[in-house]
Amino acid sequence: MKIGGLTLANPLILAPMAGITQLPFRRLVKEAGCALVVTEMVSANGLVHGSKKTEELLASHPDERPVSAQIFGTDPDIMRDAARMVQDTGADLIDMNLGCSVRKIVRQGAGVALMRDPERLERILKAIRGAVSIPATVKMRTGWERSGDQAIRVGRMAEDCGFDAVAIHPRTATQGFGGKADWSLITRLKDTVSIPVIGNGDIREPNDVLRMQSETGCDSVMIGRASIGNPWIFSQTLSLIGGQSPTEPDLSKRLSTVLRYIEYSVDHFGETRAVFMMRSHLAWFTKGLPNSSRFRAAVVRLKTQQNIIEVLQAYFDSLQTPTKPT
Repeated sequence: MKIGGLTLANPLILAPMAGITQLPFRRLVKEAGCALVVTEMVSANGLVHGSKKTEELLASHPDERPVSAQIFGTDPDIMRDAARMVQDTGADLIDMNLGCSVRKIVRQGAGVALMRDPERLERILKAIRGAVSIPATVKMRTGWERSGDQAIRVGRMAEDCGFDAVAIHPRTATQGFGGKADWSLITRLKDTVSIPVIGNGDIREPNDVLRMQSETGCDSVMIGRASIGNPWIFSQTLSLIGGQSPTEPDLSKRLSTVLRYIEYSVDHFGETRAVFMMRSHLAWFTKGLPNSSRFRAAVVRLKTQQNIIEVLQAYFDSLQTPTKPT
């Protein structure tokens, strides 16, 4: 698949998720075969005004290339300047957020709110496209009504403004992640525009990726929440695409993956901050495993990387030790 001049190795893309698609996690899914990873959404205002916290969201690593940076905002001039800054960081692609339905973002008129402000949106899209030479995409929702007409109009607008692909999560602005994604809208969008269409929504297992492509004709698929603590969904899906049966990671592979995640997190955030984050993040990778609640309770008391590694190793050792009959 191609997005502008960027050729992807396969049709699998990591969906941007706040607080999750940070650099360490993106490296994990890239290792698992994901073709394109996307940053958390980045505030154009914060970027242009020199916020260190915002700039940190754009930190990258050669291992994760190609990488897309997603920005949000409402001012065409600021969005233009932010787009240039994103390009200057070395990002391979820039994505415009039209899908965030979080109240504080919508109140600003950003995210999905822009789908009902077409004049401003068109100015923003033109400003971004005129500012950068890297491929540009938009990620949107159905809009503010179930008909999906807003999404179709925005898709056409993005193509007319020179954008290279459009991603759609076919839930309305008010649905959040509730209800069911209306995949028929992905089909409508694919029939409407000539640029690549990326489908997103209700991908829970590898088979869903193939089913979405078969039912909608979309060019590629974004995987979001199903990848949290489960980067192997990408390698499993690639196996399925290749005609092989996907396999579950064994305990050894799970442990080595989590250890790399800890290492990447410490390298990126520093030990103190990374260890604090691991208190919640390690729950992603142990969900559903025996005695995982006991493990999580132990982790919240730890203060060093070595402490976490020792407790993690002991936990996985206990999973591999057969329980004696009573």
